[in-house]
Amino acid sequence: MLADLSPLIAATAQWLTRSYPSAGGALESALAGVQARQAVTVAAWLRYPTDMDAGLVAVAGPGGSARLDWITGADGPAADSHDGGGTGEPEPWRTWVDEVVASWAAALLCTPGLAATAMAALAAAGRLDATAPVDFRRLVTPDEHDRRAAALLRHPDLLAPIADLHRAELLDRLAPAA
Repeated sequence: MLADLSPLIAATAQWLTRSYPSAGGALESALAGVQARQAVTVAAWLRYPTDMDAGLVAVAGPGGSARLDWITGADGPAADSHDGGGTGEPEPWRTWVDEVVASWAAALLCTPGLAATAMAALAAAGRLDATAPVDFRRLVTPDEHDRRAAALLRHPDLLAPIADLHRAELLDRLAPAA
């Protein structure tokens, strides 16, 4: 991936980990964060398969977290001042959250086997560089510690309202690889 999707990936992963936090300590939070970032990275690469697509979202912006916050119930008066400064303005990173990418990442996290199908689709499209392999093990084959650390982040019932938003589009995108 030559185009820089880093702000979108970072913001969307942060939204997921704040919305579905780890119940453990620092290690568990870090493991949940890695899983969220891996899922968001795969979802972003699927959503924006070309440099032109990624460039357009960088110019136009991904849309923000407002609808996702509303769905998860994080849109009340307390959510309006996430910045902690009491300004009533949402945190700037929230404008870089991509609803479709968050939905696809949620589907990858809570549907066993879908992450492997997504990785196969990326490989078939030549999106995974063999000279610089990226390890998505925590997403594709999480161990017991990974699953415990991301219990909320991988819970199908909790993620369903987000995962189901754009699941059909994800399945359409993955259909040739399935």
